[in-house]
Amino acid sequence: MEEKKKINFKELAKNTIEFSNEKYKEAKNFTTKTAMPKLKETAISTKNKVTKVTTDISNKVKTTITEEQIKEVLDKLYIQAVDGIPKVSLPIDDLVNDYTSKHKTVEEAVKALINNSMVKCGTSGFLTGLGGLLTMVATLPANITSVIYVQLRMSCAIAKIGGYDIHSDQVQTLIYACLTGSAASDVLKHAGITFGNKFGTALVKKIPGKMLQAINQKVGFRFMTKFGSKGIINLGSAVPIIGGVIGGSIDVASTKIIGDNVYKIFVKGEAPSNEKEEDVIIHEAEFTEIDDIDTKMIKENLKD
Repeated sequence: MEEKKKINFKELAKNTIEFSNEKYKEAKNFTTKTAMPKLKETAISTKNKVTKVTTDISNKVKTTITEEQIKEVLDKLYIQAVDGIPKVSLPIDDLVNDYTSKHKTVEEAVKALINNSMVKCGTSGFLTGLGGLLTMVATLPANITSVIYVQLRMSCAIAKIGGYDIHSDQVQTLIYACLTGSAASDVLKHAGITFGNKFGTALVKKIPGKMLQAINQKVGFRFMTKFGSKGIINLGSAVPIIGGVIGGSIDVASTKIIGDNVYKIFVKGEAPSNEKEEDVIIHEAEFTEIDDIDTKMIKENLKD
């Protein structure tokens, strides 16, 4: 009869402990000498890559700009808005004729113009095409100048519909003031512009140069404040979202306010309101069918 082997639990426990200690030391050694340095190296590499990407993006979306440069950008965009741009837009007279011929009253023409401009400023496809065709100084990114261009073209057309000479310094400066949105009323008030029964083309022609200069300075300051502090324009929120809108609802709301400003000044002879972008609720522009000469021209040339 075979003798049963006796199990030495004490010896087994000792061997198990020794084996565990040996494997623990190996694991600790691997962690200390191999894994941790590798993890540290990976972490540092990741940090450096992220920092580089962030810096590159920051350099692209931030730019230092002065009030004089803002004025230069606005002046060049204004000329292009009035004269038109090959493959982008016809002279402003053609845009005005397009809207006035399709609508019975000034109010209807202006309302359609504002609504269509709001849609343009909220549509990535339209502004991407516009930005690609716009020839502009490199002070501001194309998506920003595209929005301003649409807003300026809308403003010039409304002023023209209202019977004003958009080639005059006075009208041009008042339109710049309208571009400041909800701040327009304060900008004009601080410069000494008052509204009343006599406000109209005759009064606008008499606005002195010093007053125009004061308005332009206020406009430059407001634009710097709008884009960022200390002259650093933070354009992160205005970078185009692929397949989406540009600048979110802010561009659309600001276009509505700017359009209302121009309408009140150049058509109604009234002071602009203090309505804020965040308080504007967009209704009519959401489903407006855009059908004007600018849209048609851009679509045609994008196909080529």
